Amino acid sequence: MPNPDHICVGAIAGSFGIQGEVRLKSFCSDPEAIASYGPLFSEDGQTSYKVKLTKPVAGGLGARIAGVETKEQADALKGISLYVDKKKLPRLPDDEFYHADLIGLAAFDTGGAELGRVLAVHNHGAGDLLEIAGPGLKSGLLLPFTLAVVPTVDLAAGRIVVDPPEGLE
Repeated sequence: MPNPDHICVGAIAGSFGIQGEVRLKSFCSDPEAIASYGPLFSEDGQTSYKVKLTKPVAGGLGARIAGVETKEQADALKGISLYVDKKKLPRLPDDEFYHADLIGLAAFDTGGAELGRVLAVHNHGAGDLLEIAGPGLKSGLLLPFTLAVVPTVDLAAGRIVVDPPEGLE
């Protein structure tokens, strides 16, 4: 089970060139910030990766990882997700949240009835969507993560209040 204090900040998309460089996909709002958090870790926390960015490349960032000298070593890392301890990430303004903080929160409607839990946060380019799943829902409910639809996020209480648009309940 993933450590809730570790946040996925990127992934190794494959090798780049023949000198052991890798192509990184950064999930940070400032893509180059991925290299500023110190060593990054595998999902299980057992392996650390010292990352040094080299140059922007198609589909991501070129990077060197300490100890990786060959294309074969770089190829072997393809698909590895990179994590950082949440304490190293910048503190967000009150109206912004890390996706990992939202997943698992209980979702209630404005009348106080529990709808389910936040299963995932998706972004297909037009803003974040919360996927809510619960026993009373036929399928996952996708709701835009806007102030109008999700007026309350209470991380301390582990809950959100949602006001789904007409026809989405």
